Amino acid sequence: MSAETKEGKIQKRHRVGLLGGTFDPIHVGHLMMAEAVRSEYGLEKVIFIPAAVPPHKLNRHVAPAEDRYRMVLLATKSNPYFEVSDIELKRPGPSYSIDTVHAFLEEYGEDTDFFFIIGADVIPDMGTWNRIEKLLEICEFVAAQRPGCKPDSEELRARFGELVAKHIHTLETPEFEVSSTDIRERLRKGHSIRYIVPPEVEEYIYQKGLYRDEL
Repeated sequence: MSAETKEGKIQKRHRVGLLGGTFDPIHVGHLMMAEAVRSEYGLEKVIFIPAAVPPHKLNRHVAPAEDRYRMVLLATKSNPYFEVSDIELKRPGPSYSIDTVHAFLEEYGEDTDFFFIIGADVIPDMGTWNRIEKLLEICEFVAAQRPGCKPDSEELRARFGELVAKHIHTLETPEFEVSSTDIRERLRKGHSIRYIVPPEVEEYIYQKGLYRDEL
C-alpha cells in the first residue's frame, strides 16, 4: 500500500501487526495466529505486547509481568518477523489498548498502518473496551477465527455501524484448541504441556515453578 506525498512522490506505507494479551502463559496458538495474519496481510512484523495489568482480569491472579514478558521473548525469538514490546509493563495502571496504539502511532508516524490481532471470540466483548470507537478509527482489526465459525458482531454493528464493516476483518487460521487457562489447569494437576507451549517456555515454567500452586 502506498500514498502520494505533497511533493507528488509515492511513499510506501508500512504495515505492522500488534498482538496484545496477558500471555499467561504464551502458547503455540498465539504464535500460529500471529504468523497466519502476518503472512496473509503482508505485515512487516508483529509486535507482541504483554499486558501489565489486564483491565478484564483485575480479580484473577496473574503470573508476574516480568515472567510473562520473558516467556514471550523466549517463544518469539526464532521468528525474525516477531518482536516483543514492554510498553505496557512500563506504563502504570490498567493496560488499555487505545493508549498502546496511540503510543505506537506517535513512535512510527503517519505512514504506518497498524493491524490489531485478536481472536474472533473477543469481538462480542469489544463494546466494553476503553474508547473502542476511537480505536476502530485509528487501526485495523484482524480477528482470527476457526474454520467454519463466524464471529458475532451484531452488537458492535448496531453501535458503530460502518466502522465495524470497514475496520474489522476476519481470517480463518489453523485450528488449535488450547488456551492459557487450559495450560494453567494442566500444570496445576501435574499434566504435561509439551508441544502446547514452545520448549523454552515449558522449561522456564518448570524452572520458575509457575502455576503449580494456582487455585
